[in-house]
Amino acid sequence: MNFELNENQAMIAKMIQDFGAKEITPFRKEWDDKQIFPLELFKKLGHLGLMGVLVPTEYGGSGFGYFEYVTAIAELSKLDPSVGLSMAAHNSLCTNHILMFGNESQKQKYIPKLATCELLGAWGLTEPNTGSDAGNMRTVAVKDGDHYIINGAKNFITHGISGDVAVVIARTGEIGDSHGMTAFVVEKGTPGFKGGRKEDKLGMRASETSEMIFEDCRVHESQILGEVGDGFIQSMKVLDGGRISIAALSLGIAEGALEASIQYSKERHQFNKPINSFQGISFKLADMATQVEAAKLLIYKAAALKNKGQKVTLEGAQAKYYASEVAVSVSNEAVQIFGGYGFTKDYPVEKYYRDSKLCTIGEGTSEIQKIVIAREVLK
Repeated sequence: MNFELNENQAMIAKMIQDFGAKEITPFRKEWDDKQIFPLELFKKLGHLGLMGVLVPTEYGGSGFGYFEYVTAIAELSKLDPSVGLSMAAHNSLCTNHILMFGNESQKQKYIPKLATCELLGAWGLTEPNTGSDAGNMRTVAVKDGDHYIINGAKNFITHGISGDVAVVIARTGEIGDSHGMTAFVVEKGTPGFKGGRKEDKLGMRASETSEMIFEDCRVHESQILGEVGDGFIQSMKVLDGGRISIAALSLGIAEGALEASIQYSKERHQFNKPINSFQGISFKLADMATQVEAAKLLIYKAAALKNKGQKVTLEGAQAKYYASEVAVSVSNEAVQIFGGYGFTKDYPVEKYYRDSKLCTIGEGTSEIQKIVIAREVLK
């Protein structure tokens, strides 16, 4: 395996660093404090090709692979994990679901506009009472002629209010039947479909998270992705790749916290010498750096397999599980290294610390990842 950044990765990293210095870093504290979702920022990211990283060029995307995708998410997440999260959700969930399972007409209709962020994407699987237990969802779609009538609610949905297009999984069969759920594309403005309450969150506060509500929402059968009953199976395949994106988000947080800690440890003096000269601090940095590198290797292994079109259920879960736990561990140690200043909003590590926790929950909790990993290794 070549461990050097390829030419495209280096270009993407430099582009994001330059862009972020002007468009993200000066505003991230205000966005976080006021829980502002900076929609216009994502339009600009669309112009840079970052909202359609994996989309083939024939559909107006960048046509890159998972190495470039991981780099893009990680670099954005170093600047502001909320931005990395929203970018990842748009790319790997909504856009990728349509790209993987839509027919040619659906792809032509939605993918080019999603790739440029003319349309912002949302993806609805989780419900108030069914998080990990998605098979017991209560949102139902009942056939009525050539339409389906959807009733129910989704929650913890990224871009649930601001999204222009949502891929929604609804039950069309019996509860608990893995072949009893169907994926629909629902456009903003469709009667009976609206955004609900916006969550007031611990972290990732500049990434919009809200309910999506369906009240007698009529959706034409032409909006079904794939076959009736395939929605849950499709979702599991989408999440296999999506877990790589959350792992990359975690990596960006951990790298950002580590870099900030190294720099601070050189500048902060106690007892007339820099604090990194003390073993208590230097050993923390050694552990943090090793964890980050191990997470990176797991992520790039999964990305390499994904680029080859191979199954990544095990490797994606391992990368997501380990990298997300590393993000929490490394950002926690970063706060400790910064001491009292780490507990204030004047320095970046408290935000990394708050934002990191979502990574162990979203797109499958650490506990669910362990179930997936155990199931795969015990086959």
